[in-house]
Amino acid sequence: MSDLAATMFTTPEMAAIFAGRAFVQRMLDVEAALAHAHARAGVIPQQDAEAIVSKCHADLFDITALYQEAASSGSPAIPLVRMLGEHVGGDARKFVHWGATSQDVIDTAVVLQIREGLDLLTAQLLETATVCVTLAERHRRTPMAGRTLLQHAVPITFGLKAARWLSLVTRLVVSVRELRQRVLVVQFGGAAGTLAALGADGIRVMEFLAKELNLAVPDLPWHTERDRMAEVATRLGILAGGMAKVATDIALLSQTEVGEVSSAATSAMGGSSTMPHKRNPIEATAAIACAQLAIGAVPTVLSSMIQEHERGAGHWQAEWQAIPELFRATSGAVGWVHRGLSNLEIDSDRMRANLNMTQGLIMAEALTMALAARLGRQQAYRIVQLASERAVREAKNLQEVAASDPLIQAVLSSDEIERVFDVTGYLGSADAFIDRALSGFRELRPPSPGR
Repeated sequence: MSDLAATMFTTPEMAAIFAGRAFVQRMLDVEAALAHAHARAGVIPQQDAEAIVSKCHADLFDITALYQEAASSGSPAIPLVRMLGEHVGGDARKFVHWGATSQDVIDTAVVLQIREGLDLLTAQLLETATVCVTLAERHRRTPMAGRTLLQHAVPITFGLKAARWLSLVTRLVVSVRELRQRVLVVQFGGAAGTLAALGADGIRVMEFLAKELNLAVPDLPWHTERDRMAEVATRLGILAGGMAKVATDIALLSQTEVGEVSSAATSAMGGSSTMPHKRNPIEATAAIACAQLAIGAVPTVLSSMIQEHERGAGHWQAEWQAIPELFRATSGAVGWVHRGLSNLEIDSDRMRANLNMTQGLIMAEALTMALAARLGRQQAYRIVQLASERAVREAKNLQEVAASDPLIQAVLSSDEIERVFDVTGYLGSADAFIDRALSGFRELRPPSPGR
């Protein structure tokens, strides 16, 4: 199923960021930046630094052999450093990986991947939000049943539902941008976090290395303090969960018995292998599957915070698999939600029909509130409860029952009862909430320059 995983449970762009060759290039980017940093600090000759940098290209390496050797050595940095030294040759060879440890290279390379991954997720979320904006504006006046505990509650609009999705996605964009500012930090500490091999030049080299890579400088090396990686994992888990919420709404609204939305008829998605009539909500289904995979990777990263002294034995290494899986699956979840929303067909007639399915009972709260203004809520609630029970028992519309109920007639006129049962008149602050969601998205500031 590996080919399926590469296509169904991620996006091509995120798969490329976390591909094996891409990771080798990111490690080489760190080695090149380290050589430049050493030269700037006067630790190694400039010509030797340039010799190293000139060989830091993944195309020069046998990627398959590198990973095979990594399985034996326990670290992809070890064969990478050996191969890089062979490519550099001459006097410059001795300065390859100078003063660093394998974890410095691997962790910083992962941070570079995380930066690319977060930027891609942000772009995906913004595209998804744009589709939600269109749906919220277009269906501002499209009434539908609001549902609580999977049952009809009170009327809402589909525009409001889309606005809630929009507000969620907007918060996720803000969350990813905030995360980006905190976790894009260089890792450089040498063998045990002291940079002893560089003597008095250690911190200067660390600062130059960070500048070369456009990363922040940490207060201390963080080899076994994995809070930043844990935050990446939890934030992406939340992001994936948010996508699953939207996808679940779509799947539920696509049920035959509901039928308020469906995938576009022109979409090639959603067919059944045995039932020609079906239009399955495959985009929503795939998004939920991706979210489940992403959320499943979060505990692995969180448990990796439990590390021994100055180098973890197994916990850190588990991140190498979990973090790429987390990014790939999260990107897949966002991508499928975007595709699902973009292909969504809205059946406003079915929404209206479903509103009427309960024979006016969906307006029971509206009737209660109209009576409560004169009778008090408790008495009004009891009157409407009895009227609702009668409507169900006699298979009548609640409006018809209310119009003939002497207790209700004593309080409300026929015109007032008519207005109570107008679903478009009981939408409360829906319009205002839609406006707030639209405003919140439009107020998103462009990302700041730099990191």
